[in-house]
Amino acid sequence: MDVSEPPAQAPAADEATPPDASARVLDAASRVPDASARVLDAAERLFYAQGVQAVGMDAVRSASGVSLRRLYQLFPSKSALVEAYLARRDERWREALARYVAATGGTPRERVLAVFDWLARWFAEDDFRGCAFVNSFGELGGTSPEVASAARRHKEAFRAYVGDLTEAAGAAPATASHIALLAEGAITTAAVSATPAPAEDAKQAARILLDATTPSSTDHLPS
Repeated sequence: MDVSEPPAQAPAADEATPPDASARVLDAASRVPDASARVLDAAERLFYAQGVQAVGMDAVRSASGVSLRRLYQLFPSKSALVEAYLARRDERWREALARYVAATGGTPRERVLAVFDWLARWFAEDDFRGCAFVNSFGELGGTSPEVASAARRHKEAFRAYVGDLTEAAGAAPATASHIALLAEGAITTAAVSATPAPAEDAKQAARILLDATTPSSTDHLPS
């Protein structure tokens, strides 16, 4: 006697796809940015605090709560994750700086000096570890052209932003590079000394530079 189960019937056309199937697909798609953001958030915390080479993908998986399989679907290699981390870090860092400077209002000269006020606030944060791009370049710049390029792009973009500010203040063209170097030196010194004081020191030097390279006017009185 045949005791095998009868072959299953193919579902009718309106049963083949449950009514909520498309909703589930859309829901899954909507979770992609969330998973990616969680991975990048975890990677940024770990890479910045511990260094890129000290952190493995399994540590990122654990900190993000994303499965290792999903992690590699989003970022096929650690190199890809590092590049994405630096790209997002660059965008967020420069946006935060520009937003702060714009919110201060004031004269063009005061907006140049506000860069150092923002740096002082950043230096005072508990998790401040210096420039993520300098740190990453120090670890991988000699072996990873992508990391080296990311670091250079970040520094060039910052220099260009400072150039816009100094130009608006009427400073000589070379002043932008000098101001940017003061900021870069302050970042490194603050990281090593574990104090926000270098921001104020650099601000005072920037004020002297502006006094020397901008036309005399009420707009350029010391602030």
